[in-house]
This record gives sequence, structure tokens and C-alpha cells, in this order.
Amino acid sequence: MYKNLATALRAACVSALAGACLISPVFSQTPTQTEAPAKAAPPQVVKAGFVYVTPVTEAGWTRQHDEGRKAVEAALGAQVKTTFVENVPEGADAERVIRDLAATGHQIIFTPSFGYMEPTLKVAQDYPGVKFESITGYKTTANVATANARYYEGRYLAGIAAGRMSKTGVAGFVAGFPIPEVLQGINAFALGMRSVNPKAQVKVVWLNVWFDPPKERDAAMALFNQDVDVIAFHTGSTAVMAAAQERGKMAVAYHSDMRRTGPDAQIVAITHQWGNYYTERVRAVQNGSWKSGNVWGGVREGMIRVGDFGSRVPAAVQKEVLAAQKAVGAGRLHPFRAGKSPVRDNEGHEVIPAGQTLSDPQILQMNWLAEGVQGKLPR
Repeated sequence: MYKNLATALRAACVSALAGACLISPVFSQTPTQTEAPAKAAPPQVVKAGFVYVTPVTEAGWTRQHDEGRKAVEAALGAQVKTTFVENVPEGADAERVIRDLAATGHQIIFTPSFGYMEPTLKVAQDYPGVKFESITGYKTTANVATANARYYEGRYLAGIAAGRMSKTGVAGFVAGFPIPEVLQGINAFALGMRSVNPKAQVKVVWLNVWFDPPKERDAAMALFNQDVDVIAFHTGSTAVMAAAQERGKMAVAYHSDMRRTGPDAQIVAITHQWGNYYTERVRAVQNGSWKSGNVWGGVREGMIRVGDFGSRVPAAVQKEVLAAQKAVGAGRLHPFRAGKSPVRDNEGHEVIPAGQTLSDPQILQMNWLAEGVQGKLPR
């Protein structure tokens, strides 16, 4: 989620999901004339490090990555030892922390923040024997892999729920920075809403920060004063959900299930599932099969999931959203596929011709706001 270089990211492309490999046992013989039964060598204990850009809170971006770390521990048990460092600013501090983890015997280090990409690459040059995973980055080397998730798939599905639940037809969106990943989410959310309510509108507030709970809350409150009755967000805390609960409005949880914060407000959650990916990559280090690569997974790969419906969401709406999620996973539904009519931006320009689907490079370079989204991109 955390990114600072929008123009750089627009040039990035991704490839196929890397697969897991099984551990191959190592056999040996005794020097006697009689061969002893083959024995598998004990698996290598892997030290895995994780660097977090915010504190580990009860929900949100960092929480989901820490849940992924815990999943690695649960899957590998005594075969892995994990370390995490939280609330590390991007830049010089990040380089210092990453370097310290590399210097203290960690064989694989996960750095889930776009602003960690350059520090990760710098440290990786000095530690060629250590494997690095730049989560949301796009630059790879022989010992630096990248991975990200197709968050926009979840946004479209949540937009369907918001479109069905909204009484005013006006949604809010609290956004960090106008980078492609965020624009994908805003546009997919708007297109999802308008698939069930063609007149739906989305009002956006830009924060120019990822994690600032008071600022996030103020933005949500301002939107609720503008006919917004359902809200989504691309920020790092639970502040928007808490504001919706306070005002008696509805909200879409992002990163994590936030029903503890908004038991009455949450209508659905878009959750990021990193456990399987992290476990596969640590296993690959353990058995020597780790290779650098570029992964961009979504609903089909189990990296994005929509669910955790609130109590006020009718069964029919839940069924509709889950059916759409199944269709996305099967490739029958694509958020950026135009039907008989083209998709236009909010200035009237055709951005997806009728009957066509945006390619991954086009999605990664997204720099427009869809019809129905109010306002212009900040410069």
C-alpha cells in the first residue's frame, strides 16, 4: 500500500504467480558394506525478518502482514524463527533496520512498503546471500523479488455492496495519495457501485498521508456532511470505520475485518491474505528453490478476499457479492472490462473501448478517474 513514487510505479509490470516447491530429502550412505536406510536431512531452520511501516494495530495494512508472519510460524513451527520491527519510517531508518536484519543472520527479509523498495535494493547489493521480498515494489534483482495484490478486485466487489446499501447513492472515499494503486481502487469501487446503481457518485478526499488517524477521521466526517452514507478508504488505520460508527453511517473495511471497531457500520471487508505467499517463500528458502520474480495475485490466488458482512446487509446482497467474487476468481468478471458501451472517465474521455478489457500494464499505469467520481486528480 505504501508508495511515494507514482510516476515510477506507472512504468511497472508484473508476471505470473510463483509456485511452492516441496522439500527434497537428502540421502547418504554409511561407509560399511551394508547400506543403511536412507534418512532425510533435518530441515534448515530459516530466520525470516519483517519490517513494518506503522505500529501493529488491531486492524489495517500492517496487521495483515503480521497475520501473514504468524501464518508462517503456524505452518513451519520450529523450522522457522521470525523477527519483526514495527513503525519504521521509509528512508534512512528503513535501510538501517533492513541492514541490521541481514547482518544478524536472517536468510529472508520481507519489506511491505513501497518506500522500502530502494533501501531494500541497496542492502541487497551488500548481502547477495540473503533473499529479499519487496512487497508493493517493482524493481527486482537476483536476490530481490517483488509481490503485490490486485486490491482493485476487492474494491469492485465492495462497490456492489455499497451500491445496494446506499440510500443517497453517494459514497465517500478517503485516499492517501493519487498513485495508480489508489486510482485503481477508487475507479473499481465506482464501477462496482454503478453496475447496480448507474447514477451512483463517489466523492474523494485526498490526504497526502497514509497513516494519520485524526486526519483520516476529519476527512470522513467532512464527507458525511455531504450526503455520503457509505464510505471506503485507502489509509492505514481504523479511524474512518470508527467515524462511520460514531455517525451511524456505513463503511467498507480495508485490509482487515474491522467489525470490532464498527460493529454497526461495517457492511463488508476487503481483506489481504499474505499467509500462504509468505509461507511458500520461506519454504523456498528452506529447500533451496527460492527464485526472484514478480507476483501480482488477486481473488483467484487467494490474496484478496471479500466477506465479513455486517449484520445490516441483507442475505440477497451478500449472495450477490459472493457470486461476483466467484466470477472474478474464475475470470468471468473483470472490474476493468467494458460491456456494450465504453467506460469513460469523469471528463467524458473513452478509457476502455466497448467490449475490451484493460491489460495489466494499462492498469498499472492508471491515471484517470472514472465517470461518477467527483473532482480532479491533484497534481
